[in-house]
Amino acid sequence: MLLKAATIALIPALVIQGRRVKKNTLRLPEPEGLREGQTGTGKPLSILIVGDSAAAGVGVDTQQDALLGAVIDALKMDYAIDWKLHAKSGDGTGQIIKNIKTLQNRHYDVVLTSVGVNDVTKLMPAKVWMKKQHDLYRLIQQKFSPKLVIAAGVPPMQMFPALPNPLSWLFGQYAKQMNAELAKLVKARANMQWIEYDMPKYQALNLEMAADGFHPSKEIYQIWGQTAAEMIRQHN
Repeated sequence: MLLKAATIALIPALVIQGRRVKKNTLRLPEPEGLREGQTGTGKPLSILIVGDSAAAGVGVDTQQDALLGAVIDALKMDYAIDWKLHAKSGDGTGQIIKNIKTLQNRHYDVVLTSVGVNDVTKLMPAKVWMKKQHDLYRLIQQKFSPKLVIAAGVPPMQMFPALPNPLSWLFGQYAKQMNAELAKLVKARANMQWIEYDMPKYQALNLEMAADGFHPSKEIYQIWGQTAAEMIRQHN
């Protein structure tokens, strides 16, 4: 209720700042590189990555330096990986669900998701967002029967360099509520884990975000990939 009241009170400032951010923020393209293939040697492992611009790897030049490349590099010496990336910049949960429905039904051992930032920018309440998350992960289970689902948490957008206050503060509050609800969903599902976007940790390691101040850098993608790889090893 307090967040809803704050949103209403800040609407005039949000409109002005939103236009300014959209005009001034650097637009980065999705990285080049293959989005499907087989890599590595060892135990068979199939991986699907779905979601938004972070899943797609925006912030780096090639998929090798993105989340996909980081996960593959961390696992390719021990696994024969059959991998696929199906993500698009700008997509919120509703569109991601539609995108997944176009994919062929098949088994993947692991599904990685990155969802939420584009729902935050639409000021989607956490309860509405969670209903969509339940729909999303139910669909993933039905189509791909994964042994493990790894969800990337919604970033702490109040710490994004590209966003001014009070816009950043408000987005951060929405992200915080979404993550609190997502944590409950993950805890309730035996085959699901999540990766926190730990901005304080990245800053402590002197890691910067991408040039647009909005997306992960190569170094942050590497941490994501290594964390996901550790989770995958524990389940395989």
